[in-house]
Amino acid sequence: MEPYPVILGGVKKQTAEIMNVRFPYTGELYAKVCLASPDDLKEAVAAAVRGFEITRRLSSGARARILSRLADEIHTRSDELVDVMVMEGGKTKKFAANEVSRAEVTVRTAADEAKRIYGEIIPLDWTDDTEGRVGFLQRFPLGPVVGIVPFNFPLNLACHKLAPAIAAGNSIILKPASATPVCSLLLGEMALGAGLPPEAISVVPCTGSRAEQLARDTRVAYLSFTGSCTVGWHLKDIAGHKKVGLELGGNAAVIVHKDANLDYAAERIAIGGFMNAGQVCISVQRVLVHRPVYERTLKKILSAVKVLKVGDPREPVTDIGPMIDQVKAEEAYQKVQEAVKQGARILTGGTLKDTLFAPTVIVDTKPGMRIIREEVFAPVISVAPYDDFDEALQTADGGEYGLQVGIFTQNINRVMQAFSDMEVGGVMVNDIPTFRVDQMPYGGVKGSGIGREGPRYAIEEMTELRLMMINRNGGMGQD
Repeated sequence: MEPYPVILGGVKKQTAEIMNVRFPYTGELYAKVCLASPDDLKEAVAAAVRGFEITRRLSSGARARILSRLADEIHTRSDELVDVMVMEGGKTKKFAANEVSRAEVTVRTAADEAKRIYGEIIPLDWTDDTEGRVGFLQRFPLGPVVGIVPFNFPLNLACHKLAPAIAAGNSIILKPASATPVCSLLLGEMALGAGLPPEAISVVPCTGSRAEQLARDTRVAYLSFTGSCTVGWHLKDIAGHKKVGLELGGNAAVIVHKDANLDYAAERIAIGGFMNAGQVCISVQRVLVHRPVYERTLKKILSAVKVLKVGDPREPVTDIGPMIDQVKAEEAYQKVQEAVKQGARILTGGTLKDTLFAPTVIVDTKPGMRIIREEVFAPVISVAPYDDFDEALQTADGGEYGLQVGIFTQNINRVMQAFSDMEVGGVMVNDIPTFRVDQMPYGGVKGSGIGREGPRYAIEEMTELRLMMINRNGGMGQD
């Protein structure tokens, strides 16, 4: 089995250190991948600095054409990319196909946004002594970007870092998750084929601790990280003066009021709590149901969950595949067992076999339980009743996270109250917090991160405003 090489400044390189990539469902060896050494990381940054001198001078049209060709290539190689995601991440076929489609949209959206990086004209002649002066604002690329990609969306989230960086005129270094590096390596290969200047792209699989070298490097202008809260905030602490964007975790809540469409809410909750084996930052974790409709809603949720098919992600009918590895699965299982010992009850699921965690619904939880206050990142939801909508808002908004929330109600005043009062990055009305389309601004507050993704908004993060002031009066001299 020939190892996948790293990509340094557009050049593929075999290295001495090799990492095994295993199929999470069976544990069998799927691929071997070269790891970047500390010296390789230095070379990647040096190449990105050189590449930036090229990319910053590319026209908006040139950047858009590169991205359009990249999107075409993702479309052409969609079957291959689906197979890679199934095998290296245990993603189900149907969910992997959805991710490839989203990745294509992400890149095409970035291609469009490359042509819409607008500026602004600002009147500065507000007083007598500033007459004749006008300001021009324009966005300019920051410089080399490092994108650290998580395992749960190894293609689309890599595109959410690479595509806006290219659209803005920056060079990019991708550091994929150790469990799922092949997608990023293929993406780097496709970006080169689309015409991205070679020096502008590196893909460097390596350990998380080694990647800290990239976060500390003063030549890097922007660090975009998606992953755990602990790692993300640590990287921000060591990043120095560079700009940082963090897309971190959450324990997303759904509020279902008595006037909601209960059938639709239950169906969406079952999807949002268990797709990708619950390994989604905005996965439904806590469900709060108005007491008058609690029993009916709980029954509907259980019915929707029990028809989900768990098993081999290679099978087209499978809804829920394995978790990424045994360690993560055991951690989540222990949180469930701990809650049961503290008085919670499991209504369905709760079992773990190797990396297959049965979709689990748990009730009678308490606020202090880890299954409530921490991110579980597994196919587990809790369901609890509430009596008052204000109480539900406070419960949903409590804790250290603030990513997205879902509200099911027909009352616009309740909607506006939630939108006004909750400390979250997004309020999804009559839908689950797991809803995300790739052109929308996405990100959290509090412990869930800083900055926003979505091509337009990531481009803003990856550029800086520069002001030019012109004094017309001062330029009026003799020819």
